Parts: sequence; C-alpha cells; structure tokens
Amino acid sequence: MTGPRTTRGRLLLVLVLAATVTVFTATVPLLRDFFDLRVYYGTVHTWVHHGGRIYDYHVPGTAYGFTYPPFAALAMLPLALLGRTTAIALSLLVNLAALAMVLWILAGSGRRRHGWYRWSLALCALALFEPLRDTFSFGQVNLVLLALVLGDCRLLTSGRGRWAGAGIGLAAAVKLTPALFIGLLLLAGRRRAAGVGTAVAVAASALAAWADPSASRFYWTDALWDTSRVGRLAYVSNQSLQGVLARLGETGRPLWATAVLLTLCVWAWRARRAVTAGDWTAAFALTGAAACLVSPITWVHHLVWLLPSFAVLVRAGHPRIAGGLYAVMCTSVVWLWYDGASGVGGFLGGNLYTWITLGLLLGLPVGQSRAALPLARSTSATAAPAPIPESPATSAVPADQPESSSGTRDAAAATGTAGFAGRGLTRSPSSEPTGSTCPAASKPQSSS
Repeated sequence: MTGPRTTRGRLLLVLVLAATVTVFTATVPLLRDFFDLRVYYGTVHTWVHHGGRIYDYHVPGTAYGFTYPPFAALAMLPLALLGRTTAIALSLLVNLAALAMVLWILAGSGRRRHGWYRWSLALCALALFEPLRDTFSFGQVNLVLLALVLGDCRLLTSGRGRWAGAGIGLAAAVKLTPALFIGLLLLAGRRRAAGVGTAVAVAASALAAWADPSASRFYWTDALWDTSRVGRLAYVSNQSLQGVLARLGETGRPLWATAVLLTLCVWAWRARRAVTAGDWTAAFALTGAAACLVSPITWVHHLVWLLPSFAVLVRAGHPRIAGGLYAVMCTSVVWLWYDGASGVGGFLGGNLYTWITLGLLLGLPVGQSRAALPLARSTSATAAPAPIPESPATSAVPADQPESSSGTRDAAAATGTAGFAGRGLTRSPSSEPTGSTCPAASKPQSSS
C-alpha cells in the first residue's frame, strides 16, 4: 500500500481523512433526521401504550407509516421502553455492531493482517458510502439484516452449517427481500438450511399473528400488495428495475414481470456457478444484487446489500473496478435528477445505481480467490529441476482447487481500496420521502 511509511505519518493521514469525512457528511449529504426510526418508534409506542393498530400510525405531518411485516414490529418492542433520544443512540450502536460483524465476516481469515492503518482507511471510505450514510441517518434496519444473512454465509463457508438458514429466516420475517436467499440455498442443494430458514420465517410470522391477528391479516391480504404505502415508484431514490420502468412511464405489470423473470434466470445461473465453485461469498453477493433489482422498491439505503460485491471484486484482483464503482456510489449523483429523470441523461444518470447493480450481477467474478494467485505465480516462476527418481516428489495444492473456508478471505480490503470519496453534490431539499422517509428539513445540510 502506498502512502506514509511511518506510524506518525499514517496517524496524521488518518486524522486528516477522518476530518474530511466529518466535514463532508455534515455539510453535503441530505440528512434524514432518523425518519425511519421515528416510524418504528411511533408505531410501537402507539401499539403498546395507546392501543392503536400497527398499520394505522403515520408520522405526524406525513402519509408514511409502518410498511414491514408484523414480526418486525414485534422485534422492535424494546423501543416501547425507551425515550426518543435513547432510541436514537441505541439505533446507532446496533448499526455499528452490525457493520462490525459484516466487516469481520467479509474480511475472512486475513482480517488481522490488515492492521489498524488499513482498517482506519476502510472506515473512512465506508463513512462516505451513500447507502451506508443513509442507513445510519434514517435509523434503518438493512445493515442488521445483512449481518444476519452473512452470518449464514459464514456458517456455510466454514462447514458449520447445522444452523445455517436461521439468520436468513429471521431477516425474511422482518423484510421480504432477504427471502431470495432461501432460494439460493435451494439452488445450492442445501435443503436442510433452506428448511431451517423457511421454518424460522414461518414461525416468526406465526408468532406475530398470535400477538396481533388483525395486523397480520391486514398485512398479508392488503398492505403487502399496496406499494403506494411505501412511496412513489418513479421517485429517483427507487433504484430497482421497477423504478427504472416507472421513470420511463411504463407502469404495467407484464413488462416488469418479464424483467424480473430474466433477472432471476441470470441470477440462478451465476449463483449456481458460484456455489459449484465453492464461492459462497460471491453467491451471497449475487443474491443481494438480484434482490435489489427485482424488489418493487429499492431505496438508495437498501443498497448496503452491494457491500459483499465490492469485497468479491477486491478479492478477485479487481480493486480499481471496485474502487471506481464504490466512488460513484459515494457521490449521491442520482439526486441530480430528483426533480425528474427524463431524456437520455436522466435515463443513464438517474438510474446509475441500478446500472451498477445490474453490472455486478452480470460481471461479478465467481470461483476465484486471491489466495491462489501467489501460488500459481510462484510455481510457474520458479521452475525446479526434475526430481531425482529415488527422491519423493512433493506436490503443491492445485491453484484451482475449490476452497471450503476461504470464500471470504482477503475481502476486508473491499472498502479499504475504495478509500477515496466521490465528489459530493450539493442539492436542494427533496420534497418527496425516500421510502419510509420524510421531506427534508428546512436546513438539510445542517449537522443539527
């Protein structure tokens, strides 16, 4: 890694970068005022303390309320015991813990080798990643769900898959999008793990139905099919295939269903190849990208599901590609078209995050590990004389042998190598919520 070679120089660089990141996040991004957390908090308090119904609550002054399955409200019951400020502090701590777990899993066995300097650079880069910024600023739960899902990836990679699927099941009970990972388990022939995931999701949903039958009945028969409860499909923050079509004026279901079917076919083909090669990290990364594409609404903060894809790119020896794509997703560039994404510029720029997600689904390397590369180079570069017949020959492990436990090796540099910020784009306050979000405050660029 180029840069300062002394501890003092590295510490100074980290401090400068941290200060730059702090100034950037306090002045450029549109701060979200923990709006989604306000939805969770108000819903739970109304339900527990005032006898209200889960899906009747709306944040005062908006038309937005709770949109998750009933089990999500059940899982958030501890909020009923907290004040608003304490709830915000708890949200930040939970998201930090989830981020730490995600990084620990993606870093694999090489996590200790990177040292404090590389980890500091990686954290500075992560602080600039727009989906991650919005997850913290909204008080969202996507990072927690990603940690649960990657926990199952870790179990499968390490060969300790007895309880694999439980994390996926819990995540799918909170939000429906992670249910696609159960499909991945079926593709991989992991029927036990798929069964565990399905059983956990069904049991959690049944528990919620027992706790509040009317809320469960309303969600599964009505609210689930009403996307208007979540937000406007054509809004620029919706970076899914449905969002692209809606901004083109194509709101018909047949065209969207066709696009979803084609996307799922590509995902199944590529994910199966990854699993066959023993590359569970790539398989989970592909599934996260596909889930973002096929979901009717994928707000920008949902794109934390792309973090494993950047780890896979770096591990496969493509740090510049990972860094370039990552930098684009630090710029908030799609918000240049928040007033409308018409014309060629709007089609390309206003949907840029969708194109990145689609590109990752189509081109993400699978079945590769950087750990095999040095071995391949060393065996070819140091050609030894033919062994003496009476001496036993030693053989190296083939470089293309599938790995069982190194699928996430050397992935911590996925964010570290992308340690440069895209240029922040100042924008005026949005008048449209971004999926369970509220209109921006009068001073959206103020850190207060």
